[in-house]
Amino acid sequence: MQEQEVNWTKMYLQEYKEGIGHFSEVMPDVAHQFSQFSEACFKDGELSKKEKQLMALGISIVAQDEYCMVYHTKGCVDQGATEKEILEACGVAAAFGGGAALSQAVTLVQDAFQDLKDSVH
Repeated sequence: MQEQEVNWTKMYLQEYKEGIGHFSEVMPDVAHQFSQFSEACFKDGELSKKEKQLMALGISIVAQDEYCMVYHTKGCVDQGATEKEILEACGVAAAFGGGAALSQAVTLVQDAFQDLKDSVH
């Protein structure tokens, strides 16, 4: 069962990678500018990269963007966020986004976190 769950998260990330790859081929200037902008936004500054990933995760939950939820859950894990930090960010998103945000947090984000945590160990 764990193998299937890991594949689910990797599948989401791979689908995004393929989609952005195609977009980059068709719209290279736009993709390049967006990439540069995003990289600048997520650099360490007054807020750490981890804090920025946690913010992005919360925003993606409220926006109901499943690909961004998985992508930024990975960003949180990559930046060393704990499960409790991730779920706290989900709680803040739920306070703002209501039941729809909470439903995503207690399913998609928790599943992605578990997959990512298990694949590291």
